[in-house]
Amino acid sequence: MFFYNDPTFLLLIPALLLTLYAQFKVKSTFAKYSEINSKSGKTAAEVSRLILDSAGLRTIPIQEVEGDLTDNYDPRDKTLHLSRSVYNSQSVAAIGVAAHEAGHAIQDAKAYAPMALRQNLVPAANLGSQMAIPLFFMGLIFSLPMLMDIGIIAFSLAVAFQAVTLPVEFNASSRAIKVLSNYLAQDEIPMARQVLNAAALTYIAAAAMAVLNLIRLIILRDRRD
Repeated sequence: MFFYNDPTFLLLIPALLLTLYAQFKVKSTFAKYSEINSKSGKTAAEVSRLILDSAGLRTIPIQEVEGDLTDNYDPRDKTLHLSRSVYNSQSVAAIGVAAHEAGHAIQDAKAYAPMALRQNLVPAANLGSQMAIPLFFMGLIFSLPMLMDIGIIAFSLAVAFQAVTLPVEFNASSRAIKVLSNYLAQDEIPMARQVLNAAALTYIAAAAMAVLNLIRLIILRDRRD
């Protein structure tokens, strides 16, 4: 009955609602501005190539990958990946997304501290997110406070990863908007900004969910003392 009558679950409702809204917002905003082609006539892949080259990053390859909005820059193999819906598109939305990912490549090249910290947190955060909840609830069920504490510490690593992701993403978007003035018309910049702001909301939602989950675990732990 404990799991069905857990009032701490109510803590997660705001973050759940924000997550749903963020997902809707990013999809609808991207779809809206995917219908508007840039006056430059360049594809997102071409613009990201120009951005990278102008930053002295001519050796970084740009690859097309499967999926929609699966775009990313991988600092491990120094490769920028653009999804099918972005790679060959001339839309303002696609160019905005591609510029954002190019911003991550520039962060990496300039040893942007939050990005380096995030990369160092990846192994611990992945392990923490996988192990934290099982460990915590095993400790809760069997009344083992130490196991609950280990679970909380492990989950804190995942929270730290989500927290440090925010400045990384905000900075990449800021870099993108600044450089896009060279490739988009003046009236297209606000459109690209709306796409990137919508994407940023998904990271805010993820961070909020992580923080509220951590608070929930701490409350459950204290209730068992």
